[in-house]
Amino acid sequence: MNGVMERLPGFPALPELFGWVEGGIPGTHLPAGLHGIRVEEHLKEGIYVLRAELPGIEPDKDVEITVEENVLTLRAERSEEKTEKHRTEFRYGTFARSVRLPSGAKGDEATAQYKDGVLTIMVPVPEEKAGTRTIPVRRG
Repeated sequence: MNGVMERLPGFPALPELFGWVEGGIPGTHLPAGLHGIRVEEHLKEGIYVLRAELPGIEPDKDVEITVEENVLTLRAERSEEKTEKHRTEFRYGTFARSVRLPSGAKGDEATAQYKDGVLTIMVPVPEEKAGTRTIPVRRG
């Protein structure tokens, strides 16, 4: 298995199963009432793209996105409807996730869009040009 733990189909990954913070330190748990956010990320044509699963929220009032010291933090809150339920597996409360942005990312130029329960955040990451520099040699 080359040191990689495979999971059986239909079973959640260990961090998800035990409520650990994905991408965090194994064995650490989220505080009570705080839930993790499932994300996927990729870099495409100079843009860092983070997609987050956030079904059932009002993005204009329930989501806060901040960037501080090259760390993007996403917080959302979903309130529980006050009806008597026979059963619920929905999660309510505060959801949060922080990710480190790639080097050179322009967090102050980030944009976000919410569609079909998925929040997409895009952050420009300019390509660094590796120019040639001539170093003069002085006589000593």
